[in-house]
Amino acid sequence: MSTSFAGRATFAPLLVTALALGLSACGGTQSRTPAHANASTSASARAKGAISAPPALRVASSTTLPAAVQLPAVAPGAGGALAIGGLDAGDSSVASVVLISGSGAREVAQLPLALHDAAAARVDGQTYLFGGGEPGGTSATILRVAASGVRQVGRLPVGASDVAAATVGRTAYVVGGYTVSEPLKTIVAFTPETGARIVGALPRPLRYAAVAAVDGHVLIAGGTSGVTAQRAILSFDPATRKTRRIGELPYPVTHAAGASSNGSFYLLGGRSESLSGQRSAILAVDPHDGAIHAAGRLPEALSDMGAAALAGHILAVGGRNPAGRVYDRALTLVPVAR
Repeated sequence: MSTSFAGRATFAPLLVTALALGLSACGGTQSRTPAHANASTSASARAKGAISAPPALRVASSTTLPAAVQLPAVAPGAGGALAIGGLDAGDSSVASVVLISGSGAREVAQLPLALHDAAAARVDGQTYLFGGGEPGGTSATILRVAASGVRQVGRLPVGASDVAAATVGRTAYVVGGYTVSEPLKTIVAFTPETGARIVGALPRPLRYAAVAAVDGHVLIAGGTSGVTAQRAILSFDPATRKTRRIGELPYPVTHAAGASSNGSFYLLGGRSESLSGQRSAILAVDPHDGAIHAAGRLPEALSDMGAAALAGHILAVGGRNPAGRVYDRALTLVPVAR
């Protein structure tokens, strides 16, 4: 469920040319390999010499949204990306479905009820929405969402908000979440043919994690277990249904966005346990050994964004800053050669 924030206003337009690469928030730009990284991968890397850093990201363009939003569910959709639901500047759940494309952003559909803290993923050319917070509780519904309309197609094993999702092959995986009383440690698989079923478990209950699919695995970083922000980087293998810890973030972070590009897992912004502890750093995580690379900065310190990987870029949508202002932009992040 979402924490209430007060005093929000729409951001002024941002100067994306003011971006500076680096990671001052965690003591400078450097690559680090956690002590508990995969030993065989690390040994292979050492044998081949220095590992080149993944591309950094920069903001190539900024699109104005129809309204400021935080905690939207974002996934690829026909013609661009769909930003679904979320919380508005007054902390109320919204039901809007917004299509973001090269020509701008516009509302194209409405959910049957307002939802926030849901997750979205693309499976077999269709966009699906999983769970979310609703007035008085959490939703277990799975919705197929398109500009042409919204239809319920299934249910999660239990109602959950604060979830994240990623697609591997023809299956979406829904990670963690929160019922009306407790965080979850489940990993739920969904296909249109078989519906939703629990297929794995996290080492501990987790909500608000950053999640993306890379090289056939679901990468999971940060999040909140209870009220404590986490540093663990986890990898779930759908083939074995096992989850292992592959690394550690340089600082505890929750409410960050996750997306994959160029074979790396990118962690965008996020915050500490403090409501005003937002970060602007972009981190790139090696999906094999958990090595961390500084990969640029957002124009502002932001948490509670939605993100999706599209052809050649990552789209980061909405969010909130340390002052509690809700963001009204979608940022197009593109790779930059180092």
